[in-house]
Amino acid sequence: MRTSIATVCMSGSLEEKLHASAGAGFDGVEIFEQDLLVNPASPEEVRALADRLDLRLNLYQPFRDFEGVEERLLAENLRRAEAKFSLMNRLGIDTMLVCSNVATAGPDDDDLAADHLRRLGELAAGHGVRVAYEALAWGKNVSTYRHAQHIVELADHPAVGTCLDSFHILSRGDDPAGIEDIDPERIFFVQLADAPTLTMDALSWSRHHRLFPGQGGFDLAGFLAHLVRGGYGGPVSLEIFNDTFRQSDVLRTALDGMRSLLWLQDRTRDRLAGTPEPAGAGRQAMTLTALPRSGGPAGHAFTDIRTDDADGVGTVLAQLGFRFRGQHRRKPVQLWEQGGIRMVIDGQRARGVAPSISALGLAVADPAASADRASMLAAPRVPRQNTPDEEALVGVLAPDGTEIFFAPLDPTPAWADEFGPAPGDATSLLTAVDHVNLAQPWQAFDEAVLFFESTLGLSRQPTAEVPSPRGLVRSQVMRTEDGCVRLALNMVPHVLDAGAYPEHIAFATSDVVAVARRARAAGMAVLPVPANYYEDLAARFPLDPDEVAVLRELDLLYDREGDGEYLHFYTETVGTLFFEVVERRHGYDGHGAANAPVRLAAQFALDERRRTRPPHPVRG
Repeated sequence: MRTSIATVCMSGSLEEKLHASAGAGFDGVEIFEQDLLVNPASPEEVRALADRLDLRLNLYQPFRDFEGVEERLLAENLRRAEAKFSLMNRLGIDTMLVCSNVATAGPDDDDLAADHLRRLGELAAGHGVRVAYEALAWGKNVSTYRHAQHIVELADHPAVGTCLDSFHILSRGDDPAGIEDIDPERIFFVQLADAPTLTMDALSWSRHHRLFPGQGGFDLAGFLAHLVRGGYGGPVSLEIFNDTFRQSDVLRTALDGMRSLLWLQDRTRDRLAGTPEPAGAGRQAMTLTALPRSGGPAGHAFTDIRTDDADGVGTVLAQLGFRFRGQHRRKPVQLWEQGGIRMVIDGQRARGVAPSISALGLAVADPAASADRASMLAAPRVPRQNTPDEEALVGVLAPDGTEIFFAPLDPTPAWADEFGPAPGDATSLLTAVDHVNLAQPWQAFDEAVLFFESTLGLSRQPTAEVPSPRGLVRSQVMRTEDGCVRLALNMVPHVLDAGAYPEHIAFATSDVVAVARRARAAGMAVLPVPANYYEDLAARFPLDPDEVAVLRELDLLYDREGDGEYLHFYTETVGTLFFEVVERRHGYDGHGAANAPVRLAAQFALDERRRTRPPHPVRG
């Protein structure tokens, strides 16, 4: 597939955008007019830079409000177009995007619009270029791709074709299957954009909320499948209007865009597999890239906590029933275990670092294939040094900087022996890592969702918004189908620093009351829950008063979905990290979202008390 990206997707100068596009591996770019107008470089210099970067300049856009106007205005529009065609010759661009008229068109008259496009095509042909007519979802007379294509057919000029934009088609709920009926030679350009499912006017939706493929709710694999089946072989370009992208690092955005196209191609191949041979198969010109098949994770191999406060974290783990296995034979790293759960306290590069989640080790069937897939999706490798007698685990960096390691499926992994022999049998009330909650910077949230879906094969659950004392927290759960790996990605409110926002690790148990009593007996400080919560709990659910009394006594929280029940408690934070213990009963599959505001308020209140607590008086 010939990949392309619009300069409007990214921040920075035109030169920075071209360098980032080339660095991310795109074949070409489409030049958004405003990026050229504000740039001091001449068109010839822009063309020369693209040549040096081996980038093709695919499209110049947009040309607005052209067709369906009265004759005097048409003459002015043709004069304006000729100037742009001359500019395109200097840039070396052979196609211009013409948007359907949204402001100056007269009565709906397809023959008149076609005549105007034909005259524009004649002018374009004189300059050796083409025009691609695109239906804007809010066009005055033309707002659907079928209508735009009908006008192109009426125009009947070799320099006039159509541009198909997934946003303008899918945002209206139009059926893209008709793409297969269009002569692929008449499709001059294709633009892709995903978007969240929103109820708002199409113009505002388009201008501020577009996303890369895989980050929203559109079926772009189905859209691309229709293009492939119809025989289209031209550029497929990302055109994303998004306020966050225009404020983010330009190379990072470009890499995220390329990741989305690679993921989409692989998903489309799966969609096309086993389908009947399309009518346009003989003319098919698009080859889709396949990603290495790796399978999803089968569980947590380990969780790494980086800190120089090993004693503080170790104390909390011991209170939860973990046992110290040993210190790594050559690194300042500890291993703690319980019931198959392995927690690593990592003191490497940790001077002054408060406890925080730094790495997740995920058990996979083929670590090499998983690592290859992640690398192909532009995930940077984690630099790691091993001696010959140590197991070499391969890791990649998630967008928030969390290291993701691919570990073999082995209940007694060789790497654990580097910490000494396994401790003897003991009562293990905790059985597995239930889920991990990771704080995400606001500018990397959508990137993280796509990363975990494309790289690890995790599926998205419905997004939730949780109120906190510092603003709404947007939460996205990513999980395997069987729930053995669940990651809750929380977008930190803009007023807070993602590095200071609390994250947590939740452990599963079949007896949360026993764990809570054991932890309290060992001196654990749990997060206090206000009495008002339990009064409301008794009102919401028909719980036995004695059960409510136990919940109140142990600061346990409760939720119910159908017959399923969820009981859990939280530790106080150590640095920016805390732990949760959960008991799922009768198939409960959620995460206690109704209790999240209580937890957030209690944590912020506790942090405020710590911050304002007066220092101890000096005795003497």
